[in-house]
Amino acid sequence: MALSTVEQLHTFYARERKIFSKLVLNFSKPAAESLLIVATWLWLEDFGYENIFSIIMAFTDPLILALANEAISCYQCLDFDELPKKFEEIPLTAEIMRKDISLLIIYKYRYTAITGIKNFLTTICSRIFSDILQQILPCSSPYTFVTRFRCPLIIPGFPHPTFGSINVMPDVVGGDNLSNNNLFLIPSGIWGWNANCIASEEDRTMFITFSRGFPVSKDEVNELFTSKFGENCVECVYMSEGNENVSYTYTNSNGQQKLFARLVLDSVTTVDRILEGTNLSKFHINLKHIWARKFLKRNPPT
Repeated sequence: MALSTVEQLHTFYARERKIFSKLVLNFSKPAAESLLIVATWLWLEDFGYENIFSIIMAFTDPLILALANEAISCYQCLDFDELPKKFEEIPLTAEIMRKDISLLIIYKYRYTAITGIKNFLTTICSRIFSDILQQILPCSSPYTFVTRFRCPLIIPGFPHPTFGSINVMPDVVGGDNLSNNNLFLIPSGIWGWNANCIASEEDRTMFITFSRGFPVSKDEVNELFTSKFGENCVECVYMSEGNENVSYTYTNSNGQQKLFARLVLDSVTTVDRILEGTNLSKFHINLKHIWARKFLKRNPPT
């Protein structure tokens, strides 16, 4: 289903827009925080906790505010390498969902959650709240210059260290039609979408290391992870010292052992299954140890 006008888009997401308006206008929450709250609820709906927005709409403002504060705990816990014990639980969210949900459960699917929240921010929130954000952000008053010179709204708090950047284009004053770049497609089903569908290769990549003196081959890496996590879970194994886009065996041209590799998986969910809420998982095959952690791309020094 394609939504060709801003009005149609806003109608489809009327509940989300009403709740977002409450967050920024009634509760005076910062724009970045409010965007992350809604994106977290959207991800939770997609993750299996259905009808969150329908339920929230029936509540009083104090109750909505309390749920919003629990949503903040949900996305903030994903910022840490280990779940801090100081975080309070989310009993109100668990009560209204009538399902088992806790920060520990969310953190167990940390990378699935990060990818999902990030994608809901960029694919939905960036489009359906632009007019509301124009009302509350400084220097975002109506303008008269030509559409092609539009610049994204500056939202304090983005780029976010965990969820990255968000590109919110201001609505065209007096314009009804969405531009071709902003044409919004609504898939079938509740959402017809999940984080794995649009996860980048980096999101699905793990960094694996081996013990010196016990060389591990690509075939052994494949065998280990496919036997434990599914026949098709491994997309590719990169073992290299220079060009990381080339696959190698476990030794280089000098016969030296490879001590690390990049493992590209079929989904972010598989990454979470391997780590089980930890930073490092240890495996063994043919009496050789393999350690696996999430791959984090290092920025080159400036």
